Amino acid sequence: MCGIVGYIGQQDSKEILLKGLEKLEYRGYDSAGIAVMNEEGVHVFKEKGRIATLRETVDPSVFASVGIGHTRWATHGAPSKVNAHPHQGNTGRFTLVHNGVIENYVQLKDEYLQNVELKSDTDTEVVVQVLEQLVKQGMEVEAAFRKTLGQLKGSYAIALLDKQNNEMIYVAKNKSPLLVGLGDGFNVVASDAMAMLQVTDQYVELMDREIVIVTKEVVTIKNLAGDLIERSPYTAEIDASEIEKGTYPHYMLKEIDEQPLVVRRIIQEYQNEAGELEINADILEAMNEADRIYIIAAGTSYHAGLVGKHFIEKMAQIPVEVHVSSEFGYNMPLLSEKPLFIFITQSGETADSRAVLVHIKELGYNALTITNVAGSTLSREADYTLLLHAGPEIAVASTKAYTAQMAVLAILADVTARSKGLMQNLDLVKELGIVANGMEVLCDAKEEMEEIAWQYLTTTRNAFFIGRGLDYFVGLEGSLKLKEISYIQAEGFAGGELKHGTIALIEDGTPVIALATQEHVNLSIRGNVKEVAARGANPCIISMKGLEADDDRYVIPVVNELLSPLVSVIPLQLISYYAALHRDCDVDKPRNLAKSVTVE
Repeated sequence: MCGIVGYIGQQDSKEILLKGLEKLEYRGYDSAGIAVMNEEGVHVFKEKGRIATLRETVDPSVFASVGIGHTRWATHGAPSKVNAHPHQGNTGRFTLVHNGVIENYVQLKDEYLQNVELKSDTDTEVVVQVLEQLVKQGMEVEAAFRKTLGQLKGSYAIALLDKQNNEMIYVAKNKSPLLVGLGDGFNVVASDAMAMLQVTDQYVELMDREIVIVTKEVVTIKNLAGDLIERSPYTAEIDASEIEKGTYPHYMLKEIDEQPLVVRRIIQEYQNEAGELEINADILEAMNEADRIYIIAAGTSYHAGLVGKHFIEKMAQIPVEVHVSSEFGYNMPLLSEKPLFIFITQSGETADSRAVLVHIKELGYNALTITNVAGSTLSREADYTLLLHAGPEIAVASTKAYTAQMAVLAILADVTARSKGLMQNLDLVKELGIVANGMEVLCDAKEEMEEIAWQYLTTTRNAFFIGRGLDYFVGLEGSLKLKEISYIQAEGFAGGELKHGTIALIEDGTPVIALATQEHVNLSIRGNVKEVAARGANPCIISMKGLEADDDRYVIPVVNELLSPLVSVIPLQLISYYAALHRDCDVDKPRNLAKSVTVE
């Protein structure tokens, strides 16, 4: 979602900020802006649209060694230049960028700003205007900043400039991610370490309800009461080459191709010296003590959770429920006596999931986070973490993080099962190796996948994905990928549910993509395909070798049925990619979407 960068040092800040914002484009945004400060004052440049458009408006003659920048994903107010960040108070003294949502901005406006004319429709402008009013009343800037923050309800990551002091940036966070990066004679601010990896790999994590005063030499952290906090930096272990596209036209295609490598890396990371899979002993104990597991996730991670439920129940024989985090937070079901909560999140910053985590920790329950980002909020605040080791995922539509989530869930289920003395019929290390090989075959079948996309999806306005069992879960993910990046109205259904209403939507030529990788329901799903074909649908069957029929459109390499979702999803990812490409869509940055959803 929204992204923040900041720089204070000796170099000209403009290009550092713009490059930082470009690294945050993956988060999703609809406008962008920077504010730079020198002896002459604060210079604000902002535009609706892409950072490339913003670049054209930035005055190259302005030299300023202090600045902040922002990419905005609209929540309050339509995407526009006026609503874009940074925002200023009416006197122009204070300039602010903000991620998150201020839930009580209307009340603050009524209390402090009845006689103040607001320029935008945003909750963010209210924050800087309230701060300005407090300073007008005689408060020192830091005290006014602290008081303003103390009255905010909701989520925020904030960077603030004061025109009367060009030697510091004021920073604060609550619920939304924010880091301070350390350099030699300079310091930076970033929502994500990769934004400022160009200048430093040393970062300090910020915790909720902390304020930070950043100068070019010193970083001072305080709580809202004003008490000093000491915290050591950590090294951001990100390979700079992993966040570049290289020779690929899009990050999404690169990340699809990286999936075999990711699976092999996961095998290595979770193997001990004897070549056996293992996980942290505390996690294993928590799994074995649980009488029920609650998987909490959203979007693609929710779909991975559905597959993970199957793994855990079949292998470890522990009952599992899978819940959408945004619903669970407000409609918590009756819980078992000894629950374990597993939070699945690519970024580790998903706001809906964090709200659930905070609540269940208040209730005294254990939590495990499965995430791609070490040190992320959900990782820090949970009792345990399992990392995906997928490397940075830049494209908004998740691909390699999804398959990594399923692979790690399979390992969690397998190790738990063996610790309980449950006999397994598969050597998971060997089977995951076969999966990685099958992925490579599918990643090399790009021409065939592009042909399928052209044949079935070039002109259609809608499409259906059907399957049974695990194939149904993969169909849900396939439909999500297609709608995310091609804007085709796509839905995934359990095959047997089509005739309970949805079959009424079948028209001549309607694409129906069916998965057939599960032997025990193979004939059933093929019967469903016959039903839609009889009503004019244009069926595309993707089956697994050994279950194929003569008229199947594509046959994937054979893998263990239990692990088939890791392989069967790849054709759906590639088909979605080429469908979007043929429709001239922005594959990596689809409209209205954000990579990291940091607001509820």
